[in-house]
Amino acid sequence: MTTATDQQTFADHRNLLFSVAYRLLGTAADAEDVVQDSWFKWSAADRSQVADPKAYLARIATNLAMDRLRSVQRKREAYVGPWLPEPILTTADTGADTLETVERADSVSTAMLVVLETLSPLERAVFVLKEVFAFSYPEIADIVERSEAAVRQAGHRAREHVQARRPRFTGDGAARQQATERFLAAATGGDINALMELLAPEVTLWTDGGGKVRQVLHPVEGAAKVATVMAAFARRRAYEGVEVSDMTVAFVEINGGPGIVFTGAERVIGVITLDLDAEGRIRTVHNIANPDKLQAITEGVTHEVGGGF
Repeated sequence: MTTATDQQTFADHRNLLFSVAYRLLGTAADAEDVVQDSWFKWSAADRSQVADPKAYLARIATNLAMDRLRSVQRKREAYVGPWLPEPILTTADTGADTLETVERADSVSTAMLVVLETLSPLERAVFVLKEVFAFSYPEIADIVERSEAAVRQAGHRAREHVQARRPRFTGDGAARQQATERFLAAATGGDINALMELLAPEVTLWTDGGGKVRQVLHPVEGAAKVATVMAAFARRRAYEGVEVSDMTVAFVEINGGPGIVFTGAERVIGVITLDLDAEGRIRTVHNIANPDKLQAITEGVTHEVGGGF
């Protein structure tokens, strides 16, 4: 029987469970399913034998997420066009210091989740638990049911892989917000010269329509090509049955940083997030337009990037 204390214990750690599962799976819907399944397992467990509820719940959620990740990987390999994570609305953890807040926010950024997608389920779990949520290697070994040596090795591989593919970024929130606003103004104004000033030479545009809406099926690389594609937005009369002039635009925090949400015809049409290099230039543009991935934004539920400790 589940008591009020058991319910409160789960509620106290619910955000942690979602945060771990979301970073492992990259989709809010799957992460919510993991949280729900974790509740069922927690309700059925002999809680008198649970010494550390946080570690116990993290173990349940992590293993559920790893199992689900293994099952969806083949589907993602057959995905139409680039597969990008499902965007979520976030808010910073005001209780953390500035550096910790920036690093925690980056751990849930679209760019980071794309890199994590290239790791094995074990490497991804170890990286997230160690680097984001500060679990020790012995704790992680217990959570994922591997030896400590295997966990350390997986963590080392994951850290090197991430560092090689996730170079130093600009964590200045004001600079990121300004770049996002200038990018939108230049794109909607069709100003290629302004876009060229904002984009890094090696910038890449990723668009995710999932075969549900019309999008570029391959990454667009290089400032000139990306600027041309984005400036073409201003010349469109309509997109997916919605007149461009009837769309509304909002700047909101998405995945730990500034984002752009396009709405029209009473629905969310697309989301754009940007990633900046160390010089403050835009190095990656992520455009998520697959309607199946816009539900979390539509529902308006906000998650703390800190994840709850």
